[in-house]
Amino acid sequence: MATYLPSEVITVIFSFLPTPSLLRFRTVSKSLRSLIDSRHFISLHLSNSQSTSLILCHQTDLYNLNLKTLPTAPVLLNHPLMCYSHRITLLGSCNGLLCISNVADDIAIWNPSLRKYRILPSLNHDRRRNNTLLAARVYGFGCDDSTNDYKLVRISYYVDLQDSSFDSQVKVYSSRTNSWNILPSMNYALCCARSMGVFVHGYLHWVVRRKLEPDQPDLIVAFDLRFEKFVEVPLPEKTETSNDDDLDFEIEVAELGGCLCMIKNYRKKRIDVFVMREYGLRGSWCKLFALGESRDFRSLKSVRPLGYSSDGSKVLLEHNRRKMFWYDLKSEEIDYVRIPGLRYYVEGMICEGTLVSPTVLSDNCRRQHDLGVQNAKKRRDDFLSQGFKLTL
Repeated sequence: MATYLPSEVITVIFSFLPTPSLLRFRTVSKSLRSLIDSRHFISLHLSNSQSTSLILCHQTDLYNLNLKTLPTAPVLLNHPLMCYSHRITLLGSCNGLLCISNVADDIAIWNPSLRKYRILPSLNHDRRRNNTLLAARVYGFGCDDSTNDYKLVRISYYVDLQDSSFDSQVKVYSSRTNSWNILPSMNYALCCARSMGVFVHGYLHWVVRRKLEPDQPDLIVAFDLRFEKFVEVPLPEKTETSNDDDLDFEIEVAELGGCLCMIKNYRKKRIDVFVMREYGLRGSWCKLFALGESRDFRSLKSVRPLGYSSDGSKVLLEHNRRKMFWYDLKSEEIDYVRIPGLRYYVEGMICEGTLVSPTVLSDNCRRQHDLGVQNAKKRRDDFLSQGFKLTL
């Protein structure tokens, strides 16, 4: 006797499958295609999917690696900016969407799993004050969950060397309107150790200073993607045994396991890695581990966490933007990852395997499209009506 599972149960089971399997199942029947393409299922799969990949950037090429089976041979990706012979830059990753650019300022939002992409509208030149130089240009990519709006933030940072002043211009791209908007300037001086904004909990994060002076402490500023404003992130409280005042250090930020991560680099002597367990709460900062100079580390110039192992016992870290290694949280041992065919790379980024499409029409574009269809239909009906009257 045949038994049938309720459609709700089938939907939940399918939501845990990896994206490549779901794409194959779309070709089985119209009903499965309708299920997999529905907004409800895409959202459910996004929340249940556990498949993650490691994207590596090397000059003009992007590579995909399975995070669970490292080290494996990398797979060369056919990204949407391959026709350009310029270096590719990773601007951010969110919900399976990668944002990439090249030196010609061409920008694309791309889902490697679906092989679909959207090219962003070109930007006009920034307006800046006289006697200022463009010191840096940073980006950040994330999603405003309240409106399901994927946004790209660009901050152009200008410095006047004569009076040690600075200025900035902030522009935000919205996927719902497919357009850029200019916001008020950011009242902080950028620390440009890393250009990519870190997306956590609806905010993009950069390391900044309040003044353009060498003795200013590093801060973490967050850009609220919903209300489009900057706020400061509380740093860990100093303890009685802390010797931070006696040491010179720099701060970097990263995302680790969905939490905001702070890396304190004590001038290549020691690196402390902290995570914020509950976003926005100063007391939730906790020290995850520390790295010191040893024979395994000839240089501690830069270390950035990328992600946890499948069992959570190890952390994958990027070392000096050229190599990677696993750090065992219990034994404190390290194990360098050798990527076949790649001696070094420029940058690595975790990307989820999802069904989120960057080519879906925004609400505004959809309304304009529907209105255009209605106007075309009305013109056609008017033409047919006039033609019919002429034949009478």
